[in-house]
Amino acid sequence: MPLRIAIPDMISPSYFPAIAAVELGFFRKQGLEATIELVFPVTKTYEELRDGQLDFVGGAAHAPLYAFRDWTGCKLLCALSQNMYWFLVVRKDLGIERGDLRALKGLRIGAAPGPADGLKRMLVESGMDPEREVTIAPVPAAAGVSFGLAAANALEKGAVDGFWANGMGAEVAMRRGVGMLVIDARRGDGPKDARHYTFPALVTTQKAIDERPGAVAAAIRAVVRAQRALKDDPSLAAEAAKRHFPAAELALIPELVGRDAPYYDPTISRETVDALNAFARETGLLSGAPVYERVVATQFQSLWRG
Repeated sequence: MPLRIAIPDMISPSYFPAIAAVELGFFRKQGLEATIELVFPVTKTYEELRDGQLDFVGGAAHAPLYAFRDWTGCKLLCALSQNMYWFLVVRKDLGIERGDLRALKGLRIGAAPGPADGLKRMLVESGMDPEREVTIAPVPAAAGVSFGLAAANALEKGAVDGFWANGMGAEVAMRRGVGMLVIDARRGDGPKDARHYTFPALVTTQKAIDERPGAVAAAIRAVVRAQRALKDDPSLAAEAAKRHFPAAELALIPELVGRDAPYYDPTISRETVDALNAFARETGLLSGAPVYERVVATQFQSLWRG
């Protein structure tokens, strides 16, 4: 049976190295057959990993804690890219200045479960109460499609005043002329530490590591080589995406991958895990301060160098 790899948002640059590792044949070159599929939202993606329905997940690095209490039973294998990777886009007519989170007071913001944690924490650090001063909820009809595209459509229809979602959704909303960018977390907008809250990671279970270490190592090598290939030639993104992306978004993905390529580094540093755990504690997902080796499958670290 092919390995089942799931991501929570398909038509997106967020987890694209995982898509490319499958679709450009990097898993096959490692002697593994693999499929890539959508399981939304990320909380459900990790629940299916926990329950043995999936082999690997490409998802937000803090979100395994929704299914694996205090990191028990799962490990981060490598980063798909660095830094928190969502964008805050609001209605263009609101005229909100770049970085002004306090201007969200009273607005309706679309955000998926899991990613919403990052937005809420930024609001808290900006002196706001995200439960009382802003309405944050999934956009209508998001299940089964790209959350970012659904969010861009919802913004255009007036169903939300803004959204917190992937780079594809942000790009589509801005190109349609209905959205304006307020926060690009990866590149330093928002509170000082926001870019380090979380990041996209390849994740598997401890059971898989114990029982199939060779397959786990091969998966990491496939992702690392896909990252390198996309950095060297972002135009490969169109080939990787052609089975999954609609035509308009297919035309955009090489540009978005080229923009994100400098962040395609599989390394997970101790400082990254410290920041991740601090964010998870602040959001109530983690009760303690687990050591680096409890979070990261350190026996595979050498594979990050390719």
